[in-house]
Amino acid sequence: MVKKHTTHQGNGEVYGTQNKGTAPGGGWGALRAVEEHMLRQQVPFVGNALMLSMNKHHGFKCPSCAWPDPIKPAMAEFCENGAKAVAWEATRKRVGPDFFERHTVSELSRWSDHELENQGRLTHPMRYNAATDKYEAVSWEDAFQDIGEELKSYEDRWRVHLYTSGRAPNESAFMFQLFGRMYGINNFPDCSNMCHETTTVSLPDSLGVGKATTILDDFDHTDAVFIFGQNTGTNSPRMMGNLHELVGRGGAVVTFNPLREKALVRFANPQSPMDMLKPSGTTISSQYHQVRIGGDIAAIQGLCKVVIEADDRARERGEKRILDHEFIEAHTHGFEDYADHCRALDWARIERHSGLTREAIEQAADVYMKAERVICCWGMGITQQKHGGDGVQQIVNLLLLRGNIGRRGAGACPVRGHSNVQGDRTVGIYQKPKEAFLSQLDKVFDIQSPRRPGADVAECCEQIVAGNVDAFIGLGGNFFRAIPDIDRVAEKTLNTLKMTVQISTKLNRSHLIHGRKAFILPCLARTEKDVQAGVLQTVTIEDGMSNVNGSTGQIEPASPHLKSETAIIAGIARATLPPHTKVDWEWLSEDYARIRDRIEAVFPTMFKDYNARVGTPGGFHLYNAARERVWETESGRANFLYPGDTLDSSMSSPDAEHFQLITTRGHDQFNTTVYSLDDRYRDVYGTRMVVMMNPADIERLGLEEGNLIEFRAVAEDGIERRASGFRVMPYDVPEKCAAAYYPETNGLIPIANRDERSHTIAAKSVPVTIHLMDTEQVQQQTGVLASA
Repeated sequence: MVKKHTTHQGNGEVYGTQNKGTAPGGGWGALRAVEEHMLRQQVPFVGNALMLSMNKHHGFKCPSCAWPDPIKPAMAEFCENGAKAVAWEATRKRVGPDFFERHTVSELSRWSDHELENQGRLTHPMRYNAATDKYEAVSWEDAFQDIGEELKSYEDRWRVHLYTSGRAPNESAFMFQLFGRMYGINNFPDCSNMCHETTTVSLPDSLGVGKATTILDDFDHTDAVFIFGQNTGTNSPRMMGNLHELVGRGGAVVTFNPLREKALVRFANPQSPMDMLKPSGTTISSQYHQVRIGGDIAAIQGLCKVVIEADDRARERGEKRILDHEFIEAHTHGFEDYADHCRALDWARIERHSGLTREAIEQAADVYMKAERVICCWGMGITQQKHGGDGVQQIVNLLLLRGNIGRRGAGACPVRGHSNVQGDRTVGIYQKPKEAFLSQLDKVFDIQSPRRPGADVAECCEQIVAGNVDAFIGLGGNFFRAIPDIDRVAEKTLNTLKMTVQISTKLNRSHLIHGRKAFILPCLARTEKDVQAGVLQTVTIEDGMSNVNGSTGQIEPASPHLKSETAIIAGIARATLPPHTKVDWEWLSEDYARIRDRIEAVFPTMFKDYNARVGTPGGFHLYNAARERVWETESGRANFLYPGDTLDSSMSSPDAEHFQLITTRGHDQFNTTVYSLDDRYRDVYGTRMVVMMNPADIERLGLEEGNLIEFRAVAEDGIERRASGFRVMPYDVPEKCAAAYYPETNGLIPIANRDERSHTIAAKSVPVTIHLMDTEQVQQQTGVLASA
């Protein structure tokens, strides 16, 4: 194997790209990575012991992805990236007042994302001092009072936005939305707006629900799994175990994804001794179709065309039908129109837009037709597209053709990101609440909630840019690093926001992009014991398949000065809202069972016997009507939906002169948290400043491997957006497509580049041009790196 090294400019470290070897995803590399990260965070013994309690009854839920737990978990029910997340928050490193005394905010702003978070856990509440440009320690009482007085001073309370990260459990999320509505707003931008809001908005039009119709058990009974736009090995690694088992019993995995991702090609299950003895692991995807960026709709409609026309031929010949006509007639609406649409599609158009040949699509359709039970999974490669909602609905159409909704071993499986992003929405974190929810909330708490719709993430960003936001409170997350158009939004944040409040576990970029007043309020992590009024508390998490489990921290808090998210929200609410309100915030925050009682009162059917069921091993599933073939749509049926001009109106036209850029995570990354600068699944080491390109494109542009390039965004608003210093790396990606890491490329994404219905930012399809940097630019870039 040949490995090419170049010195990383500015810090003397080595980075490089290497030709793809035979090492599979998972395997010994995963085990080594876990131990390396435990050592880096100085918790080799505590961290490894802690892992035995993760995703177990009476243990804690993984703070990383939302993949469900089996009812009977294995002894080691965790994955490599879950272990990294635990090491990251259980670290022995600390960021206290002495750290902030040594560093100004201006200095910290020049640090990388990895360097900031790698300093360790926050230990004290901090308040920004503009005179010294430093954060300084403040008492909790003074912080709450100052925040409350500021919030009470605003004449227009709709200029306040409350952001929620998917890390927040049901209890704190419910308290947060209650506080916001009692304050008088529905501005609840949340991390779902950045990822699977497309699913949440478009899936109900098809099926009447916005969640997965599958449960984990279905993966044990399916014949085939079709994966669209989802890098399973990095973003939901425990799912690889389910795919590995499926392949082992003769099932099929068919993948549609622009980048050829290592784990979906071959995977060695670290819990399988036989797999660990194989040098190349197990082949996972029996077919791997590298659809061009934005070409998924064409590919899926091509699949449907093949299946429908095969059924037409079977009818003509008097043979057994391919489609499930009994299901279609009893349960669906709009089939004939959709079938005619697919029959009329021209194969030349399908091939041009999808980037796949007719033969390849027919091969995938053959697997679908032969499989009795099929699950379709999708990730942000579908949802973060300008026509992402249409893409979701085409996946549902494919499932409906053969009755693959509402039966065991089949169904729609959106693979959610952060661990409780779905639960937060369930308990009320939503900018467009329904009347039934608000009426019940008002009844339970004797309040009057506002009815006016609030702002999502994209609208929040637009309002910041317009100078129409006074205050921002973040319940976890790293909002000002995760958003699109980051440079424009950050400039306005620093110049116009009166106050920012960040409830956080670790230092991140959002603490440095702050308002005139700014607070860092350090909270307990998922792994830590949460003791209120002398009693150890349990919080609850809803995974990506609507299963609710308890989570109880296991280790001592990083600092005696930390508070729980729930206690922090209660403190802000007491300081902000009139004292005569009938909500006793302190009483609620002292016992989380009381909060769950109130959640049950607001959602009496969904959360019936909430506290009793939380104690059940394996938790409990929330009701899903579509899983029971009950269709809560306007038609009363599952709907075949399609926009007739999707292929022609797509921004990602294959005939365009620009590239389509995917912004993607590295393997040592979760959301904006960068655990290291390596991505061993893509053979990138010591840097994140690379652009992955097809070799033919590199040659066509007159570039060479290792050249530094600049991206220039292609946008209709005329605003110049550039990002430079990315080193060219040959990679297995379709022509006219490229990939680079997020969030380093977020400044290239216009806020308007989003799905039309859900406003989800189209971060997986960013129109750009690519330009070789000249000598002067390279020298300037070298200087920037050196100063950093």
